[in-house]
Amino acid sequence: MTTSHPTVPLHPLHVPAHEAEGRARDFHQVMDQRRTVRDYDRRPIPEGVIDWAVRTAATAPSGAHVQPWRFVVITDPERKRRLREAAEAEEREFYDHRASAEWLAALAPIGTDWRKPFLQDAPAVIVVFEVHKGPSSPRPYYTKESVGIAVGLLLASLHQAGLATLTHTPSPMKFLNEICERPAEERAAYVIPVGYPAAGAEVPDLRRKELDEVLVRL
Repeated sequence: MTTSHPTVPLHPLHVPAHEAEGRARDFHQVMDQRRTVRDYDRRPIPEGVIDWAVRTAATAPSGAHVQPWRFVVITDPERKRRLREAAEAEEREFYDHRASAEWLAALAPIGTDWRKPFLQDAPAVIVVFEVHKGPSSPRPYYTKESVGIAVGLLLASLHQAGLATLTHTPSPMKFLNEICERPAEERAAYVIPVGYPAAGAEVPDLRRKELDEVLVRL
């Protein structure tokens, strides 16, 4: 096959047909235990885990292979304190003034409010930025979709390592550029606390939709 761009041989993952369903089932059984966690133990994360999780996230497909993501890992206590204070200020405004009654009713079963102690308690917080066109970055394509896929892989990788996470999306997020020392062309998309669940941590009693509620065969 002749192409106008460089190519390399594909080295696909070879899985025997009789093992394919079992592997998919095993992966589901691990991921089905994943829950959003708001109560964290302060013990440190093992060395190298976050690096490998970010490497995995960065394998995600992206529009035109621009890879429009930046992962800022915050472990400094003072910076986490500033992050929490700024995020809580935005969240207090959201819960008191910006959120509709319908939105607040949807959040009620989860039990959230403006308080975000997990931003300080978790040993690490990963702030994920979308990278837009700037002095040293090209124009991205399908930016939100690309970064969203990468974050999904990040969460899966961290869960596989036995760590808990939460996807926090304060709005607006411009304060994160200053806290994370990032340029204007980078726009914060997710704030993800990472760590081990606190002893006795509890989560809302929620259920996931059944397969026939989410799968359509044609």
